[in-house]
Amino acid sequence: MNRMCGAGFAALLVACAGSLLGSPAAQATGRAECVSLPSTILARTVPYCVLLPPSYDAEKTRRYPILYLLHGLGDNEEMLVHSGGMNLVEDLWEQHQLGEFLIVTPAGGASFYINSRDGKRRYEDFFLQEFVPGVEKRYRAQAGRGTRGLAGISMGGYGALHIAFRHPQLFAAVGAHSAALIEKMPNISGQNSQQIGRIRVLGDAFGSPFDPTFWNQNDPEAIARTANLAGLRIYFDCGSEDDYGFDAGAVALDKLLTSRHIRHEFHLYPGGHNWSYFAEHLPALLEFLFHVFAPATVRPN
Repeated sequence: MNRMCGAGFAALLVACAGSLLGSPAAQATGRAECVSLPSTILARTVPYCVLLPPSYDAEKTRRYPILYLLHGLGDNEEMLVHSGGMNLVEDLWEQHQLGEFLIVTPAGGASFYINSRDGKRRYEDFFLQEFVPGVEKRYRAQAGRGTRGLAGISMGGYGALHIAFRHPQLFAAVGAHSAALIEKMPNISGQNSQQIGRIRVLGDAFGSPFDPTFWNQNDPEAIARTANLAGLRIYFDCGSEDDYGFDAGAVALDKLLTSRHIRHEFHLYPGGHNWSYFAEHLPALLEFLFHVFAPATVRPN
């Protein structure tokens, strides 16, 4: 769950955009706003950034589909603004390989975007009850499930799958890169440093000490065993050499969804849990969502 802001990731994203689109990064055509939203549930303000598409300021009555993009552990709401991801998205817009929609990234801290085991940080409640309504009131988002998507990277991939699987009536599509999926949580041993390291990566959202029962209750794969996901478009991928072993969890989720005959798209690509992997595959995730939103991205007559 490496931090994804910084010059290294920015350079990779810009280079990746140029190779994918056959030209250097184009001049910026959209713009980003980074503001905050007050939360009663969390008892604080929560920063977030919105990437506005090229036509947003000129077409004052037009409404747009909206994607909520959740960052990984160690990153923040500026994951696209300072990583080079904004340049990549704008290049896709300019090359007409991506329809216009709003991309919103909230600050998630180390929450895993769930309600914490101790009940003190109800991030999932905040996201659904305050954040989504607040953002869609402030910006010209199209109303309704059919034009709302949720995606994330690493910890954010876990959060996106968790929330969308628990609330499929609210989202048209969900996507994830290298989601923090663990095929089988091991019995924790004080002598096994690898196990202890993995648990530390998960932070204290799942209890301190770690509560495996609470993990299992919130695990996206566990939720997917019984959830009605027939109307939800699902995309996820993972590196086959993921540093945290999340590839095994991704494969397990793929097998489960296949066994339930739930439509989804899954890819196991070469690569680890790192900047270069995320940079290479982010366009595919965005284009998947574009195809879900496509009917709604056409300009009105």
